[in-house]
Amino acid sequence: MDFRQLRYFIAVVEEGSVLAASRRVHVAQPALTRQIHLLEESLGVRLFERHARGMKLTVAGMALFEDAQELLDRRDQIRARLTALDSGLTGKLGLGITVTQLWFPQVATLLGDYRRRYPGVALEVFPLLSGPQLDRLRVERLDAGILYLDNGKIPGLDARLLHRDYLVLAVHEHSPWASQPPRTLAQLQDEDFIEGFRQASPVFFDRMQAHFARHNFQPRVVQYGADNLALLSMVAAGLGIAIVPATSGYHPVPRVRFLRLPELDDCDMPLWFAWRTGNDSPALRNLISLVEARKLSLPSNNPTCRPAGKKI
Repeated sequence: MDFRQLRYFIAVVEEGSVLAASRRVHVAQPALTRQIHLLEESLGVRLFERHARGMKLTVAGMALFEDAQELLDRRDQIRARLTALDSGLTGKLGLGITVTQLWFPQVATLLGDYRRRYPGVALEVFPLLSGPQLDRLRVERLDAGILYLDNGKIPGLDARLLHRDYLVLAVHEHSPWASQPPRTLAQLQDEDFIEGFRQASPVFFDRMQAHFARHNFQPRVVQYGADNLALLSMVAAGLGIAIVPATSGYHPVPRVRFLRLPELDDCDMPLWFAWRTGNDSPALRNLISLVEARKLSLPSNNPTCRPAGKKI
């Protein structure tokens, strides 16, 4: 028994004769009669009672007619589901990203476009810093991540550059720096700084520290936070000041001002879209295509980050 024979059988029942069914399925009458006989032989039952006035379904035939329709419908459902999975129209996709970058307009637009194009894909977004994202990518607990890397040559990963970020200074709105921003990092030498832990984002941390060293600057760190959102919350509470990625400036944080300094502008912080080499998920493939079709860039006039001397 195969699906083709079931389709022929249904046509005979619905049309009332082999002749009419042969015209419907575009098969010669003798060949169609032969397929019905083969179906009966494979099932070991008679499906029709044949007499001079036509054909009549047996009890077994009536039962098969009901089941055959369900089988063919189920086959079509399975075929549609597999086609959708293979084309990335359905499925699940796990994406790591830091919380503050979700407010970055170009990233938000990318995710929004993906959702509109592929509404059948369950997009699971995990708020993670770069270090934990790398760990999860390597053990296949994430499909992709948006994270800081030195370059796209990471063993076991493929990557596309999304955006070249830079650094900004975050201060409380009542801080003297909010009204009279510093011109150089040296002016901040005696300030209380809030900083993140290296293990949370090693590449970002090391690039920032190397940049400070080039400017002979060493912040006096008195508080630590788990991520950039925690740092900004502590700044808002008046616990100190922080140096954070410029993309953090898109996250609305009450009582915090973001200031640009020339010595922070020139700190290159590459933001990458990365995934595990060999991940053949169709849903991921479609997201990669969207990434490659876009050039994400942070405008120099980011409305939340003002050059020194201007207050937000």
